[in-house]
Amino acid sequence: MKTILIFGGYGGFGGRLSQLLAARGHHVLAAGRNLEKARQFCQAIQNAEPVQADRNGDIATILARHEPDIVIDAAGPFQGSSYQLVEQCIKAAVPYLDLADSRDFVCGIDRLNNIATNAGVPVISGASSVPALSGAVIRHLASEPFRIQAIEIAISASNKAAAGPSVSKAILSYVGKPITIRRGGQWQTGYGWQDMGHVSFALHGSPVIDNRLVGLADVPDLDLVPRQFANQPAVHFRAGTELGFQNRALWLASWPVRWGWIGSLKPMAKALLRLQNMTRAMGSDISAMKVDLFGHKDDQPCQKSWTLIARKGDGPQIPTFAAVILTEKILQGQLESGAYDASKLLTVAEFQPLFDGYAISHQTRAVDPGPSLYQRVMGSEFTKLPSSLQKLHSVVRDGGFRGKAQVANGTNPFAKLAAKIFGFPSAGVHDLNVHIAVDETGETWTRRFSGNAFSSRLQKTGDHLTERFGPFQFLFALPSTDNGLRMEMTGWKFWFVPLPLFLAPQSPASEWDGDGKFHFDVPIILPVVGLMVHYHGWLEPTES
Repeated sequence: MKTILIFGGYGGFGGRLSQLLAARGHHVLAAGRNLEKARQFCQAIQNAEPVQADRNGDIATILARHEPDIVIDAAGPFQGSSYQLVEQCIKAAVPYLDLADSRDFVCGIDRLNNIATNAGVPVISGASSVPALSGAVIRHLASEPFRIQAIEIAISASNKAAAGPSVSKAILSYVGKPITIRRGGQWQTGYGWQDMGHVSFALHGSPVIDNRLVGLADVPDLDLVPRQFANQPAVHFRAGTELGFQNRALWLASWPVRWGWIGSLKPMAKALLRLQNMTRAMGSDISAMKVDLFGHKDDQPCQKSWTLIARKGDGPQIPTFAAVILTEKILQGQLESGAYDASKLLTVAEFQPLFDGYAISHQTRAVDPGPSLYQRVMGSEFTKLPSSLQKLHSVVRDGGFRGKAQVANGTNPFAKLAAKIFGFPSAGVHDLNVHIAVDETGETWTRRFSGNAFSSRLQKTGDHLTERFGPFQFLFALPSTDNGLRMEMTGWKFWFVPLPLFLAPQSPASEWDGDGKFHFDVPIILPVVGLMVHYHGWLEPTES
């Protein structure tokens, strides 16, 4: 029997972890600030003992008194937390493990590597759904070689899953805050609980968990995963509860933080818990997780997907599984000394015995992304395009391109005003970066001229390409040329109202190959007013 000291050992995740480890015959010390709660928790569990302790208190005395074989921190929140507990464990030569999901905390644990190595103890951070399980799944999906362009991870929790104050504080710590993410071949800025989207979770032979709303979350994977691949693919992580109105309410609340009207939503943690408890009877007992890898294999678009669905309220067990496995490895002397994160330590197969004990199922499958937007519009003509054009117009999920652009502006005051409204660049020579984000219905192009950005949305309408700038829609035919293609406007709308073509801006845009690079020329000329903007230049893949 080994002695395991668990801070937060009677809490939401810590309590589940205590039960699992006690059931394996270990002597669990369920520690926390409230001794009475610890006692009540331990009454029903064999091999569990209550301990009053604060992870920010006198750790040395606690370690000396109980002499644990390992310390696990399941208390949280880890956002903004120090390494005081970790350092005290290293000083006492006691192995340490945590369930942290804080990006800064987990990614910074290696700063303690030298002293942990010298002390001869393993120190592991992030032994939870992220980055331990997510990292295992990504390596599982990437075991068959293909060039990965994007990785997307989504977790949707059952509304009946109990979330304690630590979880609420962790989420609210980054809602509306800037989050650095890898996309379009660059590090860009997103915002917590924005960039929302719908995700469906499906297992063969089971009903589909359809259209759950998720928003951008700040987790260690956003830093750790791009480092694992030479081309540093785009990585997105989104999370949410199953009830859409809860996620939309949090999305609305994120804007005052983003605008700087308030500093943080963390003071609302207790109110958020009360509101969630009021809606506890709503929703289902189903939680789900999904990991998708997008890219190319043998120059063909490729997608590999892993989906997990937990029923009967078993979803909250999953964040504890990595800690159970790694605790056993540490106690058996199977892990090296040093301080490191848990993203590369486990395999999916090692989770399977724990999955089997609950109503948890998972599947891996290959998905055909299908032809790209330009392929669907152009049909067989697409294969006649030069390779540089085909590459730019065959992005799978996320792509980045960089180059140079020469910009000229019109002189008419109305042309200047229109260019400003649409966000078109100023005159001059610019460094150009283009981010192409692909989803099931189309593509979003974000063009950054020396950092100043404007975006448009591209979709297929009949056999034409529709490009949307705000309320304006422009329809284009895409005839191929000897060395590229042209964009010929065939119609336009304001919202859904068709407008006369003779009043439309003229934009005889063209694309072609030059020296193996993608070249473009885009003039936009307003009737009567004249030139609004004219930009031309070249692009190549950012990773090149």
